[in-house]
Amino acid sequence: MKHRLALLCVLGSFLNSSISSSQFQRDGDYLLGGLFNIHHVTSPVDRKKPEAIHCSSHPFLLANYRMFQIMRFAVEEINNSTKLLPNVSLGFELFDHCSDIQSFPEIYKLISTEGLVHGRVKSHIHKNTSKVIGVVGAFSSTQTLTVAPLLMMDFMPMVSYGASSSVLSQKSVYPSFSRTVNPNAHVIKVIISIIKHFKWRWVAFLNSNNDFGIDGLEIFINMIEQTDICLAYTKGLDEKTNFSQLFKQIHEQKIHVLIVFAPNAYAEALIESAIHLNIKDKVWIGDDGWTLNRKLPRMEGIKNIGTVLGISQSKVTIPGFSDFVYNAKHHNQFEDEEQQEFCNQVCNCSNLSAEDVATADPSFSFSVYSAVYALAHALHSVLQCGVGTCDKSTAVYPHMVLAELKKSNFTLLNQVVQFDENGDPKFGSNSIVFWNKSGDAQEIGYYHFHTLSSFFINDTLIEWFTGGEVPSSVCSPECPVGYIKKPYEDYKCCFTCEMCPHGTYVNSTEDPFKCFFCAETEWSNEASTSCNQRSVEYITFTDTLAITLLLGACAFVAITIFISVLFAFNYNTPVVRSAGGPMCFLILGCLSLCSVSVFFYFDKPTTLFCILRFLPFILFFTVCIACFVVRSFQIVCIFKIGAKFPKIHNWWVKYHGQWLIITATFFTQALLVVIGYVTGPPKPYNETLLYPERIILLCDINANANSASVVLLLFLCSLCFIFSYMGKDLPKNYNEAKAITFCLLLLILSWIFFVTEYMLYHGKYIIFLNALTLLSSLYFFLLWYFLPKCYIIIFQPQKNTQQYFQGLIQSYTKTISL
Repeated sequence: MKHRLALLCVLGSFLNSSISSSQFQRDGDYLLGGLFNIHHVTSPVDRKKPEAIHCSSHPFLLANYRMFQIMRFAVEEINNSTKLLPNVSLGFELFDHCSDIQSFPEIYKLISTEGLVHGRVKSHIHKNTSKVIGVVGAFSSTQTLTVAPLLMMDFMPMVSYGASSSVLSQKSVYPSFSRTVNPNAHVIKVIISIIKHFKWRWVAFLNSNNDFGIDGLEIFINMIEQTDICLAYTKGLDEKTNFSQLFKQIHEQKIHVLIVFAPNAYAEALIESAIHLNIKDKVWIGDDGWTLNRKLPRMEGIKNIGTVLGISQSKVTIPGFSDFVYNAKHHNQFEDEEQQEFCNQVCNCSNLSAEDVATADPSFSFSVYSAVYALAHALHSVLQCGVGTCDKSTAVYPHMVLAELKKSNFTLLNQVVQFDENGDPKFGSNSIVFWNKSGDAQEIGYYHFHTLSSFFINDTLIEWFTGGEVPSSVCSPECPVGYIKKPYEDYKCCFTCEMCPHGTYVNSTEDPFKCFFCAETEWSNEASTSCNQRSVEYITFTDTLAITLLLGACAFVAITIFISVLFAFNYNTPVVRSAGGPMCFLILGCLSLCSVSVFFYFDKPTTLFCILRFLPFILFFTVCIACFVVRSFQIVCIFKIGAKFPKIHNWWVKYHGQWLIITATFFTQALLVVIGYVTGPPKPYNETLLYPERIILLCDINANANSASVVLLLFLCSLCFIFSYMGKDLPKNYNEAKAITFCLLLLILSWIFFVTEYMLYHGKYIIFLNALTLLSSLYFFLLWYFLPKCYIIIFQPQKNTQQYFQGLIQSYTKTISL
């Protein structure tokens, strides 16, 4: 008997069965198919021969039965409408689709006539041999993915009210599929928004091990790639899940936030196990499939597991539905036992009260309601219905209904029902709920997708298990301001903190794992989150020190001009002759030219300024020192060599040895300077390393390229010092050698002082010290070599006579000849 009935379910469904059931069937001009999970096959059954599935023998799902009644109510409401499908009666053929993969008889019944006739007997293509113009369902993603290909063959419109897998949006595979429930991507987006809102970073994702859950997991992983959320643990839930081991791993990894993305049955098993295993202090985030569950929030011990948040379908009150349920209960018919064994059109729910149905979980109620209305409006357009009448002579085929379904644009309970190009709804929103102490799913926020996309949570309505403070769930605590994260264990949420050094900063919004370098014109302290603009420092011409030094240089030039004029008027006097005669004018001229360098030590350095800071001084000061070298040598020669080696003295005088040496020195130094400037010319330089908050504008003088010029100058200074020191015992009143020696000592001391300061201080005033040392070097020779002679010329003319000098020379010659 059972085998015969099973065969009837598979093969006999191809016939237009006339078996009537008040709940599952209704006649009409056009029929809608409906697939509902009134019961659920909890585990796969191994079979070795064909057998019918007895849906009524499996656990009854009250919330799904409510959806079943919603479709019946929607059809009744449409049939009583004078505006939608007037003078057209709409019927239905409903089935209890209780198994994911084994409840095929109902699908065969829906597609048998339409599908097989159109697929094989093309001569009957225009005969409307089937009244089924669309299917509402199925509920789960797995069920839909299993049966959808059968309905896609003839473009039978399939409007699901619960299948949210993203795979179903692929129109190339599922061309006639639409849905009135938001796809998984939307729900995951809300979940991630909640996680971000409360700054949770370390989460577990527990999903059903089916198409729905696996799709949700993949979407979640993709969406958190560019965030600071880490998926610490994931587990696929099924009938064989070891919950004890699952919670043990969650505890070991110190995860406090658990995302449960699974149908109601899996969620119930998970929560019940958590209560039984005494799992405490967790935050649970549920999807819209189970968060409005009426049983779990009232279970004993539910408060101990922590705080439960979730996403739910927005609650939409459907006017008249409660009255429909109460009225329908009075007309309920009982099926005979023979009928109860026929396929999937038996409810076996006579003990169910109308109140139970009316107050059951309202999730997906509007999804079913809008799905029925969407197909009805599409049929309304195909039949070209007007005021009070429709054209019943029109041949209606499923693909025609599908074409109009895609154009859906009508208002239903204040919501505009439309579909996008993928068949996904362009209406609806999600509520954010919290399981309060009363056992109710209290609405605390929302997420609007299609109108004005916005996210809101009222934190004050949430009663955390901590007693008030928002729980945390992180692998590592957040780094202090100015610290970067150094990841470890292959998780970006697990890290150590490292301070950003001087000259760098951390931008947490751009990359919290990297210290960014400040620009050359910026600076920062340690542990900075931004850079500050560096101050640019240089000495301007208007600076007090610069003005003082420039006045000193001008005074120096004026004094040299005065001495030159004085010496010119007293050119033939012994003092001028003994000071060097014509060589004095060369020295004074070169000293004046050296002072030109001082004028280029101020204001912003340019390439020309950098060249002129070095060139006049090194070139003309070399000539000055060369003059003093030969002058010192002449002093020694006159008083010592002249007395003992008269021939050498005569050769020196005859060939003007002093001018040969000075000329050779000048051209040699000029050649060395040209070579140095070609290989490494001076150029402006921004000193940014010594002072992080400042930029000092300096000149970069290549020491290697100009070392030969400096060495030549030092060599001349050394010779000058040696020759002048040899004349230290000259007559007291004839002290040129002593004056030169003293000038050289002051020169050496001043530059030693400058080099010492340069090693200790590198601020902008090092430029002033450099110019001051340079000008001081010039003043030493002017004050200690030339001014004493000016004093004699002006105030002691009696010492500026030939007789006086000859007496000094004769006296000294007698002394050294003894």
